[in-house]
Amino acid sequence: MSIPTPTVVLVHGAFADAASWSGVIEELQGDGIPVIAPPNPLRGLASDAAYVASVAAQIDGPVILVGHSYGGALITVAGTTENVVGLVYVAAYALDEGESLGELQGRYPLSPLVSNLKQWTYPVAGGDPAVEVTIAEDAFPSVFAADVPAEVTKVLAAAQRPLAAAAFDETASAAAWQTKPSWALVAAADNAINPEVERFGAKRAGATIVEVEGASHAVAVSQPKAVADLIREAVRATS
Repeated sequence: MSIPTPTVVLVHGAFADAASWSGVIEELQGDGIPVIAPPNPLRGLASDAAYVASVAAQIDGPVILVGHSYGGALITVAGTTENVVGLVYVAAYALDEGESLGELQGRYPLSPLVSNLKQWTYPVAGGDPAVEVTIAEDAFPSVFAADVPAEVTKVLAAAQRPLAAAAFDETASAAAWQTKPSWALVAAADNAINPEVERFGAKRAGATIVEVEGASHAVAVSQPKAVADLIREAVRATS
């Protein structure tokens, strides 16, 4: 009996949306690999991970979760869902159980992202407004997408989706990499997450690691084939 090809679920991170996966989706669809890229609510680690887990659980057959950036923290928790067979981290945070983004990041020198965040507020039912952050538009190209053409980064900067500031302090309730195989792409020229943070998390998770020299945080946009190649490897290993 042949094992069905896993469905790849692409989870975008903060300051981006599902369109950031377009090139990767095209690559995977060209190989006949089933793929979806759901919206990430970006409202908090526990609630966002629950949403991703719910998407995965409603797919028939095995699932590979792919997380970019903050999306890596979400797949770490959501990956405990029964039908998830593998995790792929793309320039991402691979948290441990009980660890927060702020804690993991705080072990290494801070990236240029941290000093270039712009604060906004949003209404919360029955409470005070909450804080969310975006990347200052003038800093967006160098921080997020230094290897992407300028006219594309202008569009990405205008369309970025904010992350709830509370997400930085929430801790992961589980670490699925402890029981499931993982793969990781380190963007060696990342200015949004210190590449050392990506390397550390990937090594700790026992992931199969690929480093892409000169790659910015937006590696899925600038080098979709490199990202898709790693996902294909995960698909082959779990099929």
